Amino acid sequence: MIRLARVGARKQPHYRVVVIEKDRARNGRSIEVVGTYNPRSTPAQIELKRDRIAYWTGNGAQLSDRVGKLLAKPSEAPVEATAVS
Repeated sequence: MIRLARVGARKQPHYRVVVIEKDRARNGRSIEVVGTYNPRSTPAQIELKRDRIAYWTGNGAQLSDRVGKLLAKPSEAPVEATAVS
């Protein structure tokens, strides 16, 4: 299963996107971390290793509802800082 595992302080959620056995606890031992999600930044910061997610889904891993929605969002290229002289 590919789902979110919560990390971060109280009232300041930050999530890791993890590959984990379905019957394990939410923050239990995961097989692999395949991304992060920070909903508190504006806009929400999503970093996913799409090649690793494709590998795991090809081997039978299922996506949780929330990870499926995050994966459906278009990947944006990082904004490069330009030097002003």
